Amino acid sequence: MECKIPTETAASKDGGGAIMYAIIKTGGKQYKVSEGDVIYVEKLGVADDETVTFNEVLAVGEGDSLKVGTPLVEGASVTAKALVGEGKAKKVIVFKYKPKKGYSKKQGHRQPFTKVVIEKINA
Repeated sequence: MECKIPTETAASKDGGGAIMYAIIKTGGKQYKVSEGDVIYVEKLGVADDETVTFNEVLAVGEGDSLKVGTPLVEGASVTAKALVGEGKAKKVIVFKYKPKKGYSKKQGHRQPFTKVVIEKINA
């Protein structure tokens, strides 16, 4: 079972137009972001309202043009601001059970995250 973390996209709320977007890599995952997007990423260890720069930009696009890196786009970066320094996702219950052996184990896990808003895409 995989935990899905929602993303709010400003691009879908705008109503169209040529909006610049970037595909960034952080925490072993890839995210498609535009300016104004609010995303939840793996814990970065930053304080509230601190600026974060993502240098691992895999692709940058605007309208019909797309610039793909090999593997990264040179000189590209994405600047974001941490809204919530550190938070935890909802609890996931892990329950292990072996029939006829009297063995059961219940364990919970809350994945830490950082909520950031994308401020600028530098391409």
